[in-house]
Amino acid sequence: MIEKLFANYIKEITEEKSYSVNTITAYSRDLKPWVQFIGKKHLELPNSAKNDPLYLRLYLHERLEAKISNRSLARFLSVVSSFQQFLSRTDRYQEYLFKLPKMKFSSEIPDFIPMGEINKLFETENKFTKADKYYFHRDYIMVALLYATGMRREELANIKLSDIDHAVETITILGKGNKVRIVPVGENSFAELVSYISIREEFLLKKMTKTPYLLLNKFGKPLTVRSVNRIVKKFARKEGMDFTPHTLRHSFATHLLENGADLLLIKEILGHASLSTTQKYTHVTAEAMKKVYNQAHPRSGVKK
Repeated sequence: MIEKLFANYIKEITEEKSYSVNTITAYSRDLKPWVQFIGKKHLELPNSAKNDPLYLRLYLHERLEAKISNRSLARFLSVVSSFQQFLSRTDRYQEYLFKLPKMKFSSEIPDFIPMGEINKLFETENKFTKADKYYFHRDYIMVALLYATGMRREELANIKLSDIDHAVETITILGKGNKVRIVPVGENSFAELVSYISIREEFLLKKMTKTPYLLLNKFGKPLTVRSVNRIVKKFARKEGMDFTPHTLRHSFATHLLENGADLLLIKEILGHASLSTTQKYTHVTAEAMKKVYNQAHPRSGVKK
């Protein structure tokens, strides 16, 4: 029974609520083990109280034993809450409704690359003459766009040529919840993007294929989100660094804030639904200021 209800729930958030593909995938991944667990318990103990809180505690205990983080557990409880709201529309499914505990988790300060280091990453004087293959240009522009715009990896993978406005040097992004936003690219990065597009066209001619997507694999097909993640990490290692697409997004926001950009502007560019999500970057800059202060001020109390 609960497996069918789970399928109906996923169908509703897909077709009626139009959740993004990534959100649906995440919800399915978090809910499916719980649905299987509770379905099995109901078969084992058909005459006991179906929504015994012990079931949920046992499941949470199993997840903790599997070294799942508090953040992941908190996300799971949020998804279960959404599923239970779906079930509670009728009294028929009370046996699947559980009292959910509230969980708090510490929000870690996001990693970012210091400005001095990231500037070295884009010193391109000799880069392109040494590596003139399509793949290097593609990998470089991926990193450049992630840092120049703060877009997410899935947003980068989904860019089409038609999303790029050459007149005003912006890119139209389809973000979470199918929300559309326009992000500026910046003169330097846009010039590199135009150069890449030209090389991309030559690459497609050799492959004798066509596609509207900006970033392509070795077959001339669009890159997957997983490939974006892998390629960016590989590019970082070749540069003697360690970062992910998300690190570049954090770096973009942090550097804007450090240089005086308005928090609301950063929120809009990043595509955050809530300002509170963007405000975590204020903690990053506060930590950076404390570090500089402790190193430089004679009254900081830190021994030099």
